[in-house]
Amino acid sequence: MLCKADDSAQPIHLDSMEGQIGPDVVDMRGLYKQAGVFSYDPGFANTAACQSAITYIDGEEGILLHRGYPIEQLCEKASFTDVAWLLSHGELPDARQKVRFEQGLMAEAHLHEQIRNFFNGFRRDSHPMAMLCGTLAGLSSFYGNQGADQRHRITPEEREMSTLRLVAKMPTLAAWVYRYSRGLPLIYPRPGLSYAENCLHMLFSMPEAPWAVNPVLARAFDRILILHADHGQNVSTSTVRTVGSTGVNPFACIAAGVAALWGPAHGGANEAVLDMLDEIGTVDGIPDFMNRVRNQKDGTRLMGFGHRVYKKLDPRAGLMRRICHEVLAELGMDHDPRLELALKLEETALNDEYFISRRLYPNVDFYSGIILRAMGIPSSMFTVFFAVARTAGWVAQWKEMLESRPGISRPRALYVGPTRRDVPPSYGVEG
Repeated sequence: MLCKADDSAQPIHLDSMEGQIGPDVVDMRGLYKQAGVFSYDPGFANTAACQSAITYIDGEEGILLHRGYPIEQLCEKASFTDVAWLLSHGELPDARQKVRFEQGLMAEAHLHEQIRNFFNGFRRDSHPMAMLCGTLAGLSSFYGNQGADQRHRITPEEREMSTLRLVAKMPTLAAWVYRYSRGLPLIYPRPGLSYAENCLHMLFSMPEAPWAVNPVLARAFDRILILHADHGQNVSTSTVRTVGSTGVNPFACIAAGVAALWGPAHGGANEAVLDMLDEIGTVDGIPDFMNRVRNQKDGTRLMGFGHRVYKKLDPRAGLMRRICHEVLAELGMDHDPRLELALKLEETALNDEYFISRRLYPNVDFYSGIILRAMGIPSSMFTVFFAVARTAGWVAQWKEMLESRPGISRPRALYVGPTRRDVPPSYGVEG
């Protein structure tokens, strides 16, 4: 039992709060007022910073639900645009809503022509995430009235338009980032193609040649987007909520999420998996590599394994594994050495007591990089398309945050610096 800071015997009464599922939480809002102390939780790993009805994760059981629907069912039966609607509106779209939403996405997929000029300010070898972050923030100057600059002025209609525009424009922006870096002509979205098909069309087609959709690759890409659409209060999502709580324009708000996603410990993990596989080289190199991983002083990490939340298998990992086999079979690469190496590495880790005892299982990043590389997408673009997918979750979380009116985010700090002291009398005085 907590007592007040003056050591009086008066108890502290903190209420508990129940969610629909999952553990109860302690309502800490009255802690300082009653006890004169704050809670300390570095990284907020044990703190619920908001109430949310969007995504539920049970890391102990390996469960991921979006608005109550299991990710496995959504990946099998829904499209990415269905999931984007679900995240923002709480229910899967009916036939009429689906048609109107997809038509709206197509109508808003084009970028303002002046955005082309933004790219000329970047070096061709700039990191794609730098270009994405910069140009996305720049869109706020073109759509400053949608989402407004003060939270109380943002109407429901403006929130809907901002959501539609961000989800619609991200694939075009991502494709232009790629094509600018390669010196290729910029390609516009094409009516009649699905969201995933247009992503691939704007990436790989050329003006002088017809481009045909490969339905296997398009469906695979669509499911990859679904698997990355939202994942609760991770660092980029909590960044979007934190920045959004200031009332900032949503394009700038989502650009902040892109910046957070850029880090190799977050969105860049699938690129790190490919680097690891290249380092191992062949199946024969696995034993030596695993010995280095077990030797904690060596500093070698098994990338694509383990998750801060999941203590069992990441439910997205098995789905991504299946997509990987489908894509490589379609491309005639089902005997690809990198896949064989990845499978053997997975088998080794899952049967090794060192990794079993630490509950290190494959996560969603382990196979996604192999798939994207096989489809012809360079590793520097992996995080960019992670951002395209995650935008659906970010805008849903942004809308929910605004509608709940939580006030501006303001975490506390446990101060460990010097106590009060005076500047020496002689400091700054000229002799």
